This record gives sequence, structure tokens and C-alpha cells, in this order.
Amino acid sequence: MVRFLLALVAATLLAACGPSYPKMARLDAGATVLAFGDSLTFGTGTGAAQAYPTVLEALIGRKVVRAGVPGETSAEGLARLPGVLDEVEPKLLVLCHGGNDFLRKLGDAQAAENVKAMVRLAQERSIAVVIIATPKPGFGIAPPKFYGEIGMDLKVPVESTVLAEVLSDRDLKSDLVHPNGEGYRRMAEAVARLLKRAGAV
Repeated sequence: MVRFLLALVAATLLAACGPSYPKMARLDAGATVLAFGDSLTFGTGTGAAQAYPTVLEALIGRKVVRAGVPGETSAEGLARLPGVLDEVEPKLLVLCHGGNDFLRKLGDAQAAENVKAMVRLAQERSIAVVIIATPKPGFGIAPPKFYGEIGMDLKVPVESTVLAEVLSDRDLKSDLVHPNGEGYRRMAEAVARLLKRAGAV
């Protein structure tokens, strides 16, 4: 009984601390962050001032470049990423990709392969990476498990819950697949929390 109670207390304390993330190097005050992805990064459904990268910039006190292309698939993102990395020279990549693969039913395997390739491309340039997992549309909305697997394999933090929570709440959406201003703020706050817990800011 005592052993059970100790285990219960330990589990409760762990849950209270929130999820753990791989530790990251602290970003200098002058570091540039690249938010890269599709319409969820672009901010479709709201104005540029309410898009999650803009809100994130204010929350973490670092420049955040918004590089989202509505409708882009993960394969197209992988082709675009090298040029954007050359141009922006970020210290951190916040990657949110895969949603259009799911909407077009291109298969999880392709999205997983391309997201993993994008993470590796950044890491080869000594750029830190954070992944925002995109949920698949349908009943019981949730992101595919490959995001977490990539995070574990390549040792990068994954924000795996916020988009599922936002896109499951009609009050936080502008349409079926995009957040509204408050929804994007929730995204930014979740990424900021992750970065703080991982030690990046």
C-alpha cells in the first residue's frame, strides 16, 4: 500500500510539471527563429499580426520570421526549405508541416519521411528544431504518431497537443481546418512554454 501511494504521488508530481523535452541551447537575444510550414504558419483565417509566429516573437523576445505557404505539402516544403534557411540563417526552426498531406490523403509515410528530412536538413546546419505536430482531420482528431517518433529519434522537442486541442474547439477556429486569432495565440503560447521548459529562452 505504501509503495502504491508513493508511486501515485510521484506520478502526480510528474504530471504537475508538464511534459519533459530534450534540452536545448539557450537562444541569444539577437537570434532569429524561423517558423516554417503551410497555412497554419502563414496564419490563414486571421491577419498577419495575429498569426502564431508574430505572437511568438512577442512572447519569447526573439525575431521570428514567418515563412508559411498555404496549401503547401511536405514534399514542397522540403524542396523550399534549403533556400529559406540560406536566406534567414536561423538559430531555431519551428516546423509545422504535414496537414496538406493528410487533407489530400497522400499518406502518413510520405509526410513522415519529408518532415524527418527537413529536421535533418536543419540539424546538418547546426540549427535547433522544434516540431508542431499537425492532427489528421476526422473523428477523434489527433496527430499521427510519427511526429513523436521523429522527436525521439532525432532528439527534438515536439509540441503534440495544442493543434489538436485548438482544432477540436469551434470557438478557436476560423473554419474547419484553421484557427482564429485566439487559436493562433494558443499555438504561440504552447510553443513559448515548450521553449522555456527546454531551456531555449
